[in-house]
Amino acid sequence: MSAPIPFLKGHGTENDFVIVPDPDGLLAIDPATVARLCDRRAGIGGDGLLRVVRSANDPAAADQADRAEWFMDYRNSDGSIAEMCGNGVRVFAHYLVHAGLAKPGPLAVATRAGVRQVVIGEDGNVTVDMGRAVLPGPDRIEVTVGERHWPARNVNMGNPHAVSFVADLAEAGNLFTAPEVSPAEVYPDGVNVEFVVDRGERHVAMRVHERGSGETRSCGTGACAVAVATARRDGLDPAVTGEPVSYTVDVPGGRLVITEYPDGRVEKTGPAVIVAEGTIEPGWL
Repeated sequence: MSAPIPFLKGHGTENDFVIVPDPDGLLAIDPATVARLCDRRAGIGGDGLLRVVRSANDPAAADQADRAEWFMDYRNSDGSIAEMCGNGVRVFAHYLVHAGLAKPGPLAVATRAGVRQVVIGEDGNVTVDMGRAVLPGPDRIEVTVGERHWPARNVNMGNPHAVSFVADLAEAGNLFTAPEVSPAEVYPDGVNVEFVVDRGERHVAMRVHERGSGETRSCGTGACAVAVATARRDGLDPAVTGEPVSYTVDVPGGRLVITEYPDGRVEKTGPAVIVAEGTIEPGWL
């Protein structure tokens, strides 16, 4: 890296990302570099990094190139690789329009969890087809914070989630460190943990610890997992009733609307914003 590297900063409901355009797949960004870029004091700062590369130019997405031109190479703020980031997809898609690489409307984005269909609205909102939720066993999962314990629902949205319903979101503690989840073997690669309270009819609020990032202001896949888990708790299953179910999910950084359809698809709608752009000095790296 001998020349300045362009970057942008964006967020989706305050889940923020460093965006690094690399259309030709020429940059080798190792975990330590990602962690430095995402450092909020010594770097640019972000919950994660979005590397923008053409699918055909990255081995991780080459098999998706016939369905999606662009690959979202997402890294957590500690440099680890994640399968999917729901808010990141919205910001990624918004960037493509911002950069003139795509137009508002439908767009396919390749991810490590598969191709995601996105609709970019003229109003700044982005709707993402997040795929189908999987609710694997076991039936009994427990989340622990300090001396408190709650049962949790195992939901997979392309990445793993443990969803717990609590009386007060403050009970989750500071969420800087990962809550204990048992049995641990259910999540061999770690897990995102959501704590949920009711706000009204089909309206909930959540906090989340994202594996590899700590507590974040929003988690798109987490909001989807929460909506699905809440629907099942409420006795609602679109596959059974034939009717879609929507929930409003408040996160610390804003609001998302999640809809589950009878075929199992889960859609998420929310804002995406680009706030800055500049260059990274290679000497600093």
